[in-house]
Amino acid sequence: MSTLTIASDPQDAAAAEAVEAHHTQLAGDLAGRVAMLTSAADRDPEAADRLRAELVAFCDRDLLPHAAAEEEALYPAAQGLPAARLLIDAMLAEHRRLTALVDALRTAGPAVRAAAEGRALQVLFEEHLEKENTLILPLLAGAPDISLAGILTGMHDILGHGHGHGHEHGHEHGHEHGGAAETATTGGGCGGTCGCGGSDETDVPELDVREVPHSLRHATVFGAIAAVPAGRAMVLVAPHDPLPLLRQIEDRHPGAFSVEYLERGPEAWRLLLSHR
Repeated sequence: MSTLTIASDPQDAAAAEAVEAHHTQLAGDLAGRVAMLTSAADRDPEAADRLRAELVAFCDRDLLPHAAAEEEALYPAAQGLPAARLLIDAMLAEHRRLTALVDALRTAGPAVRAAAEGRALQVLFEEHLEKENTLILPLLAGAPDISLAGILTGMHDILGHGHGHGHEHGHEHGHEHGGAAETATTGGGCGGTCGCGGSDETDVPELDVREVPHSLRHATVFGAIAAVPAGRAMVLVAPHDPLPLLRQIEDRHPGAFSVEYLERGPEAWRLLLSHR
């Protein structure tokens, strides 16, 4: 867990960790999609409009149901704790603001405006999750008369849909084989972004994860590549050779992405990830 939590029993501690893991997945997915939208906003309005629509679909499918599930399960239990009553009122107000930002993104006109709405949504959501991780979950896990594990039984919108999260943070170094890592080339690869089959980097959205917190880095990339349709590509900028990440991408999308190294350090590694 990201904070020191004193839980009433091991099951409650495990439940809190599972919620935090799902929060990391959601925050990274959102950040990756917003980064792709922002990158495309000033270079490819058509792609930006598609990315905006996919971002809205992600919010409708994952982010807003997560908030609704919290209001159904976590928040009523926390409101019974005197120390959390006012906090929960504020968190419910933030849920309304998140919904309003998704609606604004849904109807946003120019791509630059959509990117701004997306960034505002990302900032608020990350701040919201931080409060849940550091304030609400520890209060619930430490309350002797509340079973956090019991509250969360069957709540897939809070815990995730049965997908493991243990591989999201991968090791920084290591030897990988097979799939995307094995298909990496040094140049001339097809980015699938133009009719002739070559890659025009000026039209390819770029995701620079060097300033992304390490805990969110892989999840952010997963969110970004989920927004790359077949026949399109993205450029990934990383602070090291991301071989563990490439293996994880191949595990999630077998045979779907080819990799071309555009730059190999020492300050940055730039890779063109093309969706076959």
